[in-house]
This record gives sequence, structure tokens and C-alpha cells, in this order.
Amino acid sequence: MQVTATDAGGRQLRAQLGDALRKAVRDRDTVAAATIRTAMAAIDNAEAVSMASRSVPSANSAHVAGAAAGLGAAEVARRVLSEDEATAIVRAEMSERLQAADQYAKAGSAERAARLRAQAEVLRTVLSGPA
Repeated sequence: MQVTATDAGGRQLRAQLGDALRKAVRDRDTVAAATIRTAMAAIDNAEAVSMASRSVPSANSAHVAGAAAGLGAAEVARRVLSEDEATAIVRAEMSERLQAADQYAKAGSAERAARLRAQAEVLRTVLSGPA
């Protein structure tokens, strides 16, 4: 999926996550910092281009099998996610934490459930926008 340069491409959410991360680090809130880093990594992973869709020119290298010819020949532009796609990823991260918290609570591990609910709350706060 290619998006035009005029589309912010999920940049607003990424900026909100970055601001929240800086605040969490400044406040020494390790739970929030780790949760926000995980959400940012999930967005980064979604922007990665799959190996199947890459077209890398082949070269005959005596030293490295499958090497690409030329400087930067193997470089591929990352996908650009829309704001809705990035938000959906963070919502999915939040949902996964809440589902896991319910499972931990049913299994009698209240401490782990509380930790996951706190992480989901961090993501909910970021999604609700700047205060």
C-alpha cells in the first residue's frame, strides 16, 4: 500500500506515543515506558516490507550467495501506515493485554492481571489523545 506524501501516515499517533514515552521516562514509569516501546515496535513491524514482495536484483558474487549488486541495491522503502491502521495496531495491543489479564485473573494470578490492565490503561490513555 502506497500513501501520498500529503497523508500524515500515522505520524500523529507516533508523535503521541513519542511524547508519552518521553514523559514516562522522565517520570521513571517503567511500566508505561515498556508498554509504549512495545506499541511503537508493533507499528514499526507492521511498516516492514515482507520478503516475498521485495524484488532484489541478483548478482553473481563469488563471496556472498544472493548478494545484491550496487550500493543500496537491497534497500526497500518501508510501508506507510495510515492513522487508522496505526491506531488499529495499538488497539489490538491493548485488547491482547486485556484478554490476557482476564485469563490470568481466572487462573488466580491477580498480580499479573493487574500489571496487564495497567499496561492496557497506558495505551488507552495514549489513544485518547493529549490531555
